Amino acid sequence: MRIAQVAPLAESVPPKGYGGTERVVSYLTEELVQRGHDVTLFASGDSTTSATLVAPCPQALRTVRDCVLPEIYYVLMLDQVMNHASSFDVIHFHIDALHFPLVRRSGVPYVTTLHGRLDLVDLVPLYRRFTEVPVVSISDAQRKPLPWLNWQQTIYHGMSKDMFTFHEQHNGYLAFVGRINPEKRVDRAIEIARRVGMPLKIGAKVDKTDQAYFDAEIQPLLQQPHVEFLGEVGGDQKEALLGGAYAVLFPIDWPEPFGLVMIESFACGTPVIAFRCGSVPEVMRHGVSGFVVDTMEEAVEAVEQVAGLSRRRCRIYFEERFSVSRMAQDYLDVYRRLAEEAHNANRKPTPGDNDMLVPPRERQPIHNRIDPQS
Repeated sequence: MRIAQVAPLAESVPPKGYGGTERVVSYLTEELVQRGHDVTLFASGDSTTSATLVAPCPQALRTVRDCVLPEIYYVLMLDQVMNHASSFDVIHFHIDALHFPLVRRSGVPYVTTLHGRLDLVDLVPLYRRFTEVPVVSISDAQRKPLPWLNWQQTIYHGMSKDMFTFHEQHNGYLAFVGRINPEKRVDRAIEIARRVGMPLKIGAKVDKTDQAYFDAEIQPLLQQPHVEFLGEVGGDQKEALLGGAYAVLFPIDWPEPFGLVMIESFACGTPVIAFRCGSVPEVMRHGVSGFVVDTMEEAVEAVEQVAGLSRRRCRIYFEERFSVSRMAQDYLDVYRRLAEEAHNANRKPTPGDNDMLVPPRERQPIHNRIDPQS
């Protein structure tokens, strides 16, 4: 198939450090190319991919200090996408709803994976306007605020089995990986580690919007002797942090759409202790990949119970449920179904048909490389 992947521009694909959506887009894109599909990736120019890369900006927007109008580059990217839309069998968007007014008139099959939370009141009039847009959820829990959307399927994230290696032994510390903001609750992680008397290593980024919270609420907590703050981590540093941990703490306090760090931990063989919010009960297998808890007291008890879990079984659980091969196949099933529905909608009239149907637009082949300014 000729497939377009349209990624966010905040981070490169894959991201150098933190960046869940961009990392998943990278996993999916590379797997599709490996399977022989013709894939074009619309992403920042510092992305690394075996697909054809089309870039509206030279580098990830979060790394550009003087970028004050990021929406400009999304407009440029959407213009690039629509200029070449007829070259694709399907267009897969990962940029929330920015493209909705354009693609409903494009005549090309498309689908959008919604990667964020959907419980915000401002989303209701938006999606009421675009109820026909086909969307994919990354957990069943994510759908709950808007169950009436045109849901195609729930497709859990996946990653290559070779991306993170299995770590049979741990180094006796707890870990927290992610973002520092009020919803991720790193303060809970610090308190859990204090109560159980274990060191805690924190690998997390601080966005500009969360800097005041970090300075006022979290920075003082980092002075405790059992806490080590590593800052933003990625690549080998992230794997080493997760793989060497006795357990990873995921003490969230928000409707988490998926939680990529959980399956990254499973891939290393490291159990996760996660609070029961959002997707957590779907992603976790209580007593196998870690423990799902409801209170701080339960979290403290769970740390003690981790010793009874098998790190090998945790890794096997990852391989069974969260491989990139399974994720790619799930998306291909959606792509083909949407393409077939579009084909049937544009089929030629048969004897007895009275409707005048417009024939499908001719597709123009896309060149191996596309001028970023086109």
